[in-house]
Amino acid sequence: MRSKNIQFTEHKVSLEDRWMAHGHRSGILWLTGLSASGKTTLAFELDRLLFQKGWRTFVLDGDNVRHGLCADLGFSPADRAENIRRIGEVAKLFAQSGCLVITAFISPYRADRDRVRAIAGELFHEVHVATSLEVCEARDPKGLYGKARRGEIEAFTGISAPYEAPLKPELVLETSATDIERSVQSLLGYVGTHFTLDQKA
Repeated sequence: MRSKNIQFTEHKVSLEDRWMAHGHRSGILWLTGLSASGKTTLAFELDRLLFQKGWRTFVLDGDNVRHGLCADLGFSPADRAENIRRIGEVAKLFAQSGCLVITAFISPYRADRDRVRAIAGELFHEVHVATSLEVCEARDPKGLYGKARRGEIEAFTGISAPYEAPLKPELVLETSATDIERSVQSLLGYVGTHFTLDQKA
């Protein structure tokens, strides 16, 4: 914070009261993994199913966010860090409003994800979409791996830039070995355990 004259104003509606009004707990499901690992597909399908049940949910997707909030950022380590910092702060605001936020970001650096965990505290739940590089490259729906292999994309995660897998994620989804439907069911099970009001967070 650059100014010393800014004060934080506490809300008059507690987070617990918002949970009671919405019928479920809020939080951040942070899906991380390689490009084409299935993060976006899983996030939007989970969002659809929970919305049908009356949950307050919203997806923050890596590509979508770069059309607006983070349109000024590139893919250098510094820009990636700022991208994830901004998303972490926005996701925290959504969660504090009582919403279950589902994010789909490669977020390749462990330090950046740990920073979001520090920002959001207990609201943060890390989900590693642990699809292997071989499977992701075989899928390659956007043709990005092919471009990266030809040197047309610099600093591409998994090819010319690192991906640091989570050390202790709250949930691991092995989409190389299971289909999307089973992975979504695993997510629904996790949500049922951690975000329903009759369960402990």
